[in-house]
Amino acid sequence: MREKKSRKRSEFAAYMTYRKKLIEVALPLEDINREAAREKSIRHGHPSTLHLWWARRPLAACRAVLFASLVDAPSEWVPKLLADPEKRKAAEKILRAKKKSWDDLKAIFTKAGAAGIPASANPDPGFEPKLEEIIVETERERIFAIIRELVKWENSNNDLVLNAARAEIARSLAWNRNEEPPGEPSAVLEYLAKYAPPIYDPFCGGGSIPLEAQRLGLEAHASDLNPVPVLITKALIEIPPKFAGKPPVNPESRKKLSASGSWRGAAGLAEDIRYYGQWMRDEAEKRIGHLYPKVKLPKEYGGGEATVIAWLWARTVASPNPAAKGAHVPLVKSFWLSTKVGKKAWVEPVVDQSTMTYRFEVRTGEGEARVGTINSKGDVCLLTGIPMMREYIRTEGRAGRIGTRLMAIVTEINGKRVHIAPSDEHEKIANIVSLPEDAPESDIIGDTRYLTPTTYGMTKHRDLFTHRQLVALTKFCDVAVESRERVLKDSGGNKDYADAIATYLGITASKATRFSTTLSHWRPDENKLSRAFGRQAIPMTWDFAETNPLSDSGGDFFGLVKGTADVLMRLSPVAHGFVEQTNAAQLGTSPKKVFSTDPPYYDNVPYADLSDYFYVWLRRCLQPIHPKLLGTVLVPKAEELVADPFRQGSKEKARAYFEDGMRRVFVRMREASDGNFPATIYYAFKQAEDDGGGEDDEGEEIESSVASTGWETFLQGLVDVGWQIVGTVPMKTEGRTRMRGIGSNALASSIVLVCRPRPKEAGVASRRDFLSSLKRELPEALRYLQKGNIAPVDLAQAAIGPGMAVFSRYAKVLETDGSAMGVRTALAIINQSLDEVLAEQEGEFDADTRWALAWFDQFGFGEGPYGQAETLSTAKNTSVSGMVEAGILSAKGGKVRLLKKEELDADWDPAKDQRLTVWEATHHLIRALDQGEQATAVLLQKLGALAEVARDLSYRLYTVCERRKWSQDAIGYNALVLSWPDVRRAAEEQKAASPTQGELI
Repeated sequence: MREKKSRKRSEFAAYMTYRKKLIEVALPLEDINREAAREKSIRHGHPSTLHLWWARRPLAACRAVLFASLVDAPSEWVPKLLADPEKRKAAEKILRAKKKSWDDLKAIFTKAGAAGIPASANPDPGFEPKLEEIIVETERERIFAIIRELVKWENSNNDLVLNAARAEIARSLAWNRNEEPPGEPSAVLEYLAKYAPPIYDPFCGGGSIPLEAQRLGLEAHASDLNPVPVLITKALIEIPPKFAGKPPVNPESRKKLSASGSWRGAAGLAEDIRYYGQWMRDEAEKRIGHLYPKVKLPKEYGGGEATVIAWLWARTVASPNPAAKGAHVPLVKSFWLSTKVGKKAWVEPVVDQSTMTYRFEVRTGEGEARVGTINSKGDVCLLTGIPMMREYIRTEGRAGRIGTRLMAIVTEINGKRVHIAPSDEHEKIANIVSLPEDAPESDIIGDTRYLTPTTYGMTKHRDLFTHRQLVALTKFCDVAVESRERVLKDSGGNKDYADAIATYLGITASKATRFSTTLSHWRPDENKLSRAFGRQAIPMTWDFAETNPLSDSGGDFFGLVKGTADVLMRLSPVAHGFVEQTNAAQLGTSPKKVFSTDPPYYDNVPYADLSDYFYVWLRRCLQPIHPKLLGTVLVPKAEELVADPFRQGSKEKARAYFEDGMRRVFVRMREASDGNFPATIYYAFKQAEDDGGGEDDEGEEIESSVASTGWETFLQGLVDVGWQIVGTVPMKTEGRTRMRGIGSNALASSIVLVCRPRPKEAGVASRRDFLSSLKRELPEALRYLQKGNIAPVDLAQAAIGPGMAVFSRYAKVLETDGSAMGVRTALAIINQSLDEVLAEQEGEFDADTRWALAWFDQFGFGEGPYGQAETLSTAKNTSVSGMVEAGILSAKGGKVRLLKKEELDADWDPAKDQRLTVWEATHHLIRALDQGEQATAVLLQKLGALAEVARDLSYRLYTVCERRKWSQDAIGYNALVLSWPDVRRAAEEQKAASPTQGELI
């Protein structure tokens, strides 16, 4: 048996000819994830503000993944590292310390600021480290230090940081070519241009991955079938390098002395965008300024006039009650204008039932706004109070009988937002605007789950805008076209440059449709306009906000122009970028490439249907400049790689279409992949389908299991065409502030699968071999994920990576009957193994906590019989009375229940607790988190080492809640782990400022 295993290992080593990259060994995940999560709240200058594209991956994550995919793991270069006198001398100094245990060595590393010993190294106490192990660890820490600086948003344009990262990539390339690495930054860039493999993203979306490849000095290639992301990515990586370092051409800048100086990066482009964007805004005001009058201020605000920021409207429908005599009543979700403390304001509808009329007044102070007439509890008629059926409203909408009514006007006085009652004059001006003859005539096509307005008769894209908004947007498009001629003249006939400036201004005009639309609503919590597309859908809006595009406030046109210019100022166009519109299944196989991509997620979102909203405006502005790209009336949909029963006819046909498409893409990627580097694939589709068990065709019972058609199809395609998963990296790519993420258990991470082509020599394994390998490898991998602070909501998702790494290393895994195991079965086994590993971790919990965990699994925080509790306590070596005394349990009247966090002792001090439990510590931490991270940090200090065990319990409790579908309880356990890095950092800062007494060891 030993000879057989030894032979397998040697055979495996024989075809492992490549050098492992850093991403296949270790990464400073907590640092990367912290910056990726933080980036979601950054707006100024962020590429996402150039133009909306959904589900962008954070730049920090993309940058780190690409860097770590091209840099060799230090363990691959031990002889070369040992030959470096300085590195050897530093390592020998540590070795001469003659420390006796691995923990002592780890302390040395920690003191030196190192990351610590890798999870794979776990020698017995007394192990004497080798010189090469010390060198590898310190070298890895040196590279980690580069990554920690590289992922910071502040350093995204920092030459010192970027040059260090580029030099590290060049060093790995040079060593692999048996050459000395280049020295000067300019030489490094030349070396990368000559020898670095091109980076290719065949599903480029918003362009994050190719943009970060370019920032690292790598040639970036991107493609997409959809023309909207193709145009966005062109604006980010293809156009800026063409004009890098060039001065602006506008007359105003040319008069200044600085115009003849150095214009770093895309600064010249940015300056011209500001200039010609201002001209666009001013020219538009000449033509449509009369449609946006100033508002007369009431006496309490000093009289006079002020510029309007926004008009707030309600949709209306005829009352179904005959007593209302056909009067239109408002459909309002919320009457609040501002809920800020000390600045409360709301719309008060004043009803006169004698005449069946109403008017809107604006109230301020300490009152409360009435409940909206459209809400989850039912829709009501404002005049008569009778319920209104939603189907009645849909019928009226389809008949074109939904109207609008002005509710309030928002302006600004001395820097403060002021809400004014509606003006008849302003309502009249808005209502007399005619539909422009050249308004978009395109139909809204697609699944009504994502396009709700179509069920209310809003079937054309023009229906998503008021007439005044349509007039404004068409005029902005017109002047964007005209601006090209001005640039052409000012640049001395430079057609390419004129096309470039016009492209950015056309993109900005399209971006304006997120603000100038009836899909925008007013946010009373922040007292400002909300952009359209808060989520990946076009929802029906009832009360909406109409911004003034000529004002100097949120959503105004020139503000958007400045945002476009700010994006260009933060780019690093040091390498070439190439973008094309193509089907990913047809991409070329030469030259060899390094693939990094975020592919479509089965049936998640029909992006082609949604992007038509922008496409119709981009086409209007930019078709003469990009005739081939913008040649179709709407976005091409027939080849979009999404499982859409609406488009493909049935669920079965949709699955077959997606499966076949993904398989063809993965085949092309494998054929075109540079075997010296791994491919990285982002995936954020949650395993969420419970197949419910039941019976098969022969009446045999099938056990229920959680799976996902999306994951199964995706992974099956990878495995079938010969890809092997060699690593998994959980990245926090979904921000806490996204709409689905607030107060929910939505995924917080993308799982980055690190893949290499599976060797042809890969063998066949039995089901038993697969299970044995899982049992041996999954616990260590799980600990690594938890150490990286993977959110409990993502743990099952992340465990797929190491599980599938085992499954995909074999050409086949055979079932007992000789048939090949499918991915769906493998996923079920991986999920089961995950539960077993988490259950095994219970050994670190005290007896009371083990009892509470078992009880919680049965009853949650509900009551259960005392007898059953007593029996379980005997099995767990504890007692019901002892746990009542410990303060985690209530036992009365023959019933027992666990205390909720709100019922725990508010004055609890772990240092004085005579029967301290992990259960109690966990729930006190969650309770403290409700009061904020600082309060939690104080408790964390007091708990000492017990805090980490409490965090581990959160993982186990989350899996119980998810299985039992107790979503509200699950949120607390997930939130504790998500907040852990920030809480721990706050605790360290508090400790440094004032050491805490009574810390538990």
